[in-house]
Amino acid sequence: MKIVSLLSSGIDSPVATFLISKKVDELIFVHADIMPFSDSNERDKFLELAKYLSKKISCPVIVIILDHGSNLLEYKKNCDDKFTCVFCKRMMLRYAEKIVELYDADAIVTGDNLGQVASQTLQNIKTIEEAVKIPILRPLIGFDKEEIIKIAKEIGTYELSIKPSSGCSAVPYKPSTMAKIDKILSEEKKINIKRLLTISVKNLEVVSL
Repeated sequence: MKIVSLLSSGIDSPVATFLISKKVDELIFVHADIMPFSDSNERDKFLELAKYLSKKISCPVIVIILDHGSNLLEYKKNCDDKFTCVFCKRMMLRYAEKIVELYDADAIVTGDNLGQVASQTLQNIKTIEEAVKIPILRPLIGFDKEEIIKIAKEIGTYELSIKPSSGCSAVPYKPSTMAKIDKILSEEKKINIKRLLTISVKNLEVVSL
């Protein structure tokens, strides 16, 4: 089984990736680079985590980085800002789905944890996952934050994940926690998602660690 992992520089997704690695034959790490909504530390942290995990897990790994920041900018300019986090996650799943198709993979894995942040309420998870048709695996969905941190420390990713960075400046002041799919689809008609997705995937970067 080949899995595409949406891997950020945070605490959760490296843990989810490590846990799922025990069940798969190959992993493809996909990172959505949010520059200019973050500093270069985010990319550097991701690469450190990817390199560490590639040595920690037993299966082969491919590492891919895509431009996400320019697409986020389109959303910020044209769509209702309170849905930015939902738009962001939907777009990330679209990248992952395209990588699944390109590499003949079987599913996506994410670090989603129910209710931990605004984009991870049950309503928002349902609205976000509607963007794609393939299976989404969520090893951490029922964990609380302390449980995730404990595992991160045990596997050695915690110290890498908490290195200083600017975070994401695209997050709205009051993000929506109850995004309805009809409203999101209406907002997404304001931009050419297919074009943005095609450009990002066409220009993806395969990284040698």
